[in-house]
Amino acid sequence: MIKVIADEKIPFLKGVLEPYSLVKYLPGKHITTEEIKGADALLIRTRTRCTEEILKGTGVKFIGTATIGFDHIDTGYCESNNIKWVNAPGCNSSSVEQYIAAALLKISREFRFKLRDKTIGIVGAGNVGSKVARFCNLMGMRVLINDPPRSRAEGGKGFTDLNTLLGESDIITLHVPLSFAGDDMTYHMIDEKTLKKLRRGAWLINTSRGEVAETHSLKKARTSGKLGGIVADVWENEPSIDTGLMQLSFIATPHIAGYSTDGKANGTSVVVNQLSACFGLPVKEWYPANLPSPSDPVVNINCKGKEVEDIIREAVEHTYNISEDDLKLRFSPSDFEKLRGDYPVRREFPAYTVNLEGSSVKTRRILESMGFVCKKDQG
Repeated sequence: MIKVIADEKIPFLKGVLEPYSLVKYLPGKHITTEEIKGADALLIRTRTRCTEEILKGTGVKFIGTATIGFDHIDTGYCESNNIKWVNAPGCNSSSVEQYIAAALLKISREFRFKLRDKTIGIVGAGNVGSKVARFCNLMGMRVLINDPPRSRAEGGKGFTDLNTLLGESDIITLHVPLSFAGDDMTYHMIDEKTLKKLRRGAWLINTSRGEVAETHSLKKARTSGKLGGIVADVWENEPSIDTGLMQLSFIATPHIAGYSTDGKANGTSVVVNQLSACFGLPVKEWYPANLPSPSDPVVNINCKGKEVEDIIREAVEHTYNISEDDLKLRFSPSDFEKLRGDYPVRREFPAYTVNLEGSSVKTRRILESMGFVCKKDQG
């Protein structure tokens, strides 16, 4: 039997591999060299850093991270030492789309503007950024996309250079991997220099990695009014976050944008199936059975007298109240890791059925394009 060390917080995992392997579950920060000596495989999340220092001499042959990002894995060391590593690209893209939708709709209501009147700049248009762009297009926003790797590969059409995006966007949202070197380095890509190029009063949303935006510069830009508002889900030096930046942010959450139950299930599924393929285990196309249902899976909306954006907001807020996550972090920022580890069930749009009364065809099509199941109009 192979030996597997797994992060105890990877959901839906317990019991899946035990018939075919010896599995030991540990807190992510306790997955150390001593613990993994003699292990064949590691199943981790972002809190476990797989560096040469930890891996050398352990015998590990496989690392699976149940996350989109993989900047916590020294991929160069792994590849030069025949350690197979996998991540789960796109696993929580719909979860982040849900988070961004909730944030945008909250901002537009509280600051009394319509999303259709705003320009949004999306920096990074991979699995996540593309879904965010889809939602913003559905809401009638002007969408600018900056993604240098895609632009080079696809010929540039449909993409905007970063300086133009910064100068023309009312809202900027970041969806890039964390990279410390090369032409597409993203470490501190948002700093004092780039923030000076913003349209005054623009908003910044960061759900990528905290280190993509330099904390001191963000605080300075927000205090001066250069930034009109900040939505921060990720932070430099997590879990020891900068409470000053938290206080200056309109929405502050503990790195949970991608923490829907569906996204977690997707990530676990990827690493289980990849590990099974690597070691020849008889587990194929595994996916968690019977995800927990939402507490209230039916959304009833009387559309009469309401604008499309208000109806969409009502549906989104029924699935996810972003203010609750904001309040929990503000109440106890020192519980950052606990808030992540004990995150409640949050299901994505397809888990909900919407009953509309007096709706337009346009409204129904938008909701269905977002993934909601729409029942025949009751009006």
